[in-house]
Amino acid sequence: MAFPRAADFFALTKPRIVLLVVLTAAVGFYMAAPAGVEVMLFIHTMVGTALVAAGSSALNQVTESASDALMVRTAGRPIPAGRLGRHASVIFAVVLGTSGTVYLLYFVNALTAGLAALTLGSYVLLYTPLKRRTTLNTLIGAIPGALPILGGWTAAAGAIRLPAWSLFGILFFWQLPHFLALAWLYREDYTRAGLRMLSVGDHDGRRTFRQAVLYAAALLPMSLVPTLLGLAGPVYFGGAVLLGMWYSGASFLAAYRRTTTAARRLFLVSIAYLPSILGLLALDKARV
Repeated sequence: MAFPRAADFFALTKPRIVLLVVLTAAVGFYMAAPAGVEVMLFIHTMVGTALVAAGSSALNQVTESASDALMVRTAGRPIPAGRLGRHASVIFAVVLGTSGTVYLLYFVNALTAGLAALTLGSYVLLYTPLKRRTTLNTLIGAIPGALPILGGWTAAAGAIRLPAWSLFGILFFWQLPHFLALAWLYREDYTRAGLRMLSVGDHDGRRTFRQAVLYAAALLPMSLVPTLLGLAGPVYFGGAVLLGMWYSGASFLAAYRRTTTAARRLFLVSIAYLPSILGLLALDKARV
């Protein structure tokens, strides 16, 4: 019984999301590092960020356990499936989130710890309950989703500067077509759970994919700002143009066809876009 229980606690942290958060924080750290990477500071930043992200995800699963039980995609999660109790899950999540914030405060700096706490609080206390109240929840939820790259930046630089906001903008706009496509694919699940997603009741996908097109279009110029601010070079600029056109093209195709196949393709393109754009940033970091 010990191994399945440990595995359930691990699943409570949404490890794939934690990995994504750590990746974005790592890129933010590297882009802000003036000359090379201070290895121990980088490790401390990643450890603290991972702990806070894991705690945030676990608290989210606790808060949404009733909704998760109503959706096919999430009914097998540890809490709705009855493999973990809410009380133990809350303790586990709070310990992770608190220890991660304190860890960042002690080993990194107060600003990074504050951003981590803001990420956790806005994700669990703002975005999660708004999913039952307004279709704007996806837009609001993109804020905590984009904050970790700022946390990585402040860990290395000790302050938030204008180029850091361009990275935040890329993460912010990237998330919206990504989650809109996912929400439309699982619109029946969200309907059963009573969640106020834009895709609920949008049977032909017209509203959902119109928004996806707008946000993908906004992402393209935003992705070019790092070069304009001297953070990245021409290789990144050219790659960002091509990737932005690819993402926008997938969004336009989904809006035109409004089929499950087109929505799934947009979702897959979004998954490929993020590591590609972040990898280009890291590879073509301007030496200024």
